[in-house]
Amino acid sequence: MSETEIDPDAQADSAPETNLDEDDRLKPEFVSNVLDRLDEGDDEGVRTLVSPLHPADIADLFELVPAETRRPLAAAISGMLDGDVLSEMNEWVREELIDALAPHEVAEIATQLDTDDAVSIIEELDEDEQRAVLRAMEPDDRAAIEEALSYPEESAGRLMQRDLIAVPEHWTVGDVLDYLRSNEDLTTDFWEIFVVDQRHHPVGTCQLSWILRTPRAISVSDVMRREQTLIPVEMDQEEVALRFQKYALISAAVVDQAGRLVGMITVDDVVHIIQEEAGEDILKLSGAGDGDINEPIRDSYKARVRWLLANLLTALVASTIIGIFEGTIARMVALATLMPIVAGVGGNAGTQTMAVTVRAIATNQLTQSNTMRAIVREIRIALLNGATVAAVIGVGVALVFANTSLGMVIAAAMLTNIVVAGLAGVLVPVALDRMDVDPAVSSSIFVTMTTDSMGFLAFLGLATAAGLTG
Repeated sequence: MSETEIDPDAQADSAPETNLDEDDRLKPEFVSNVLDRLDEGDDEGVRTLVSPLHPADIADLFELVPAETRRPLAAAISGMLDGDVLSEMNEWVREELIDALAPHEVAEIATQLDTDDAVSIIEELDEDEQRAVLRAMEPDDRAAIEEALSYPEESAGRLMQRDLIAVPEHWTVGDVLDYLRSNEDLTTDFWEIFVVDQRHHPVGTCQLSWILRTPRAISVSDVMRREQTLIPVEMDQEEVALRFQKYALISAAVVDQAGRLVGMITVDDVVHIIQEEAGEDILKLSGAGDGDINEPIRDSYKARVRWLLANLLTALVASTIIGIFEGTIARMVALATLMPIVAGVGGNAGTQTMAVTVRAIATNQLTQSNTMRAIVREIRIALLNGATVAAVIGVGVALVFANTSLGMVIAAAMLTNIVVAGLAGVLVPVALDRMDVDPAVSSSIFVTMTTDSMGFLAFLGLATAAGLTG
């Protein structure tokens, strides 16, 4: 090779960004290249390709390769499979890899991480595996993990970090600076300092920039911000995310039941929660389970089939209503052609309202204070939508079937069903929320049953009352 020629592999290694497309995803040819090296048993080649990648991209690589090649890939780059990579990895893929590691290896990885990331890995293990991993950890690390695991799942206690900077309120800025410089065991990743009283209760916060710009002789209590948002240790993570969003927080102190400072939560952790909770609610509405393409087929089957069986039962209600009007349908076959239109449009209208309502409940936009206003709003929207769609379908059916009465009947049925759909779309989630039932899980079943049943009942009932015989 001449001096002016460039080895493509060397170029890729020196410029790892070329392995990513415009959306920062690993290119298919890069993934194929890794798999080819892996099939050839060229572990050194695999390491050469993977080493320039960011931990998050290495985690993506494990999710992109076939399941049967993940363990060989992990063996080939064992030195790179550290806590940073595992913390970024899809939970199903991570669980599969951790099952292949010895307890002391998991313990070693966990000690490299912040407490919240270590907990997210260890909490997915079986109870026996958890005990084995904890036994292999240093006493201080083990105590921190055990304390976190004692809190409810998806709570602030599981989410919080224990590495923080807390100083007494009687210190001066100079005392704080000396403390930060002389203590090598302190965390190096922080931007806010918590100020506590003698009982270790948080009384204020100081941004690091304030400390750096304030004369040494000034007391911390004179520059700290006393207003702060405290997070109870047992607060649900979704509520934590809402507080961060509402008050534009970067970090927040976590306190136990006695009001003592026990940890902190930072915005980077909350970003993951917001994404997770938003996706979770959407998947619950569809009954798709976790909705993860890496989820085992058996788990996906069990989650989805329950939903489909529930829908089957609600569909029987609509079927029964159709059976009641069998004679009317037999006299005018056109009714059978038009029935799905009424039910389908009503179902879509109900889904629209339900999605808006579930989101409003999840983000605390809809509360008991404004529930009635929200109901009235949705009724008005439903009336406008219903009138518009009813006019279009009524005129269209009247012209196509040359039957004005049939056009009026379907228009009236469409208006009725869309209004009912709007009501069901807001009332069902609100009622479930009042009963402490997650509206994202059960709303769609009841809303679909209501719109289908009411659509058929209104259309066929009005057709019968109008004496349509074809």
